Amino acid sequence: MKLISFSVNNSQRYGLLREEGVVDLARHFPHCPSLKSFIETMAEIPAEKLSHLSVDYPISGIAFLPVIPDPQKILCVGMNYQAKRLEFDEQNPDPTLFVRFPDSQCGHLENIVKPAASQEFDYEGELALVIGRRGRNIPVERALEHVAGYSCYMDGSARDWQHAWFTAGKNWPMTGSFGPWLVTRDEIADPNALGIKTRLNGVEVQSDNTASMIHSVPRLIAYISTFCQLTPGDVILTGSPGGVGKKRTPPLFLQDGDTIEVEIEKIGCLRNDIIDEARADI
Repeated sequence: MKLISFSVNNSQRYGLLREEGVVDLARHFPHCPSLKSFIETMAEIPAEKLSHLSVDYPISGIAFLPVIPDPQKILCVGMNYQAKRLEFDEQNPDPTLFVRFPDSQCGHLENIVKPAASQEFDYEGELALVIGRRGRNIPVERALEHVAGYSCYMDGSARDWQHAWFTAGKNWPMTGSFGPWLVTRDEIADPNALGIKTRLNGVEVQSDNTASMIHSVPRLIAYISTFCQLTPGDVILTGSPGGVGKKRTPPLFLQDGDTIEVEIEKIGCLRNDIIDEARADI
């Protein structure tokens, strides 16, 4: 199934997405105020109960929010595709890890904000996973049991702010996009067998398969859980394929008025327009 966070009349909600519209799950599970809290108890809810709930809103009547607007942690993996490593001449085989802050995100169809202080705002399409079950020192062979589901992410990067402190290039407000929805784990047997593409103004700029990850989804979960406890709602970004704008000739960076799309097989297509910070309400 597909789960979303959304707003209606400035009220933040979460729900179940169907072809005919959105079921407002917050109405039916008042003890779970957000999608983050819902997925923690999702395994205990019979699928039959959800299937009988009626639609509350048409899709046109809601505004998408980041899939998890309030994650405790957003853990990001860099240099996890060989083509990307070659582009950046990366030699260290260990995962490159950094963090994002929750307020650096926006949702599907919202505007991504190009920082005024950056002249090198780059795109990175990625597979995101959301943790559904708490765990520490998780073995590789049990890692997927801790996943609630998968989504798309546009991990916008201010390249000219990554030299002294990598995290600085990733945490400007509204520079990352998360969505359009969460596809639950039962619908994706192998997260490392998905086609992934990024398009800029309709032109394909990244194309690969998650099978090309150097560190697979289970291995990333196992590795990260050795040094921190993963909790429901935590987000892990699994890295971007090659083809980023920084390493093109000439370089290709995001500009005001651009449209960026990240499409992942079996999940969907995340779409956002780019606006300059001067025009943004942040």
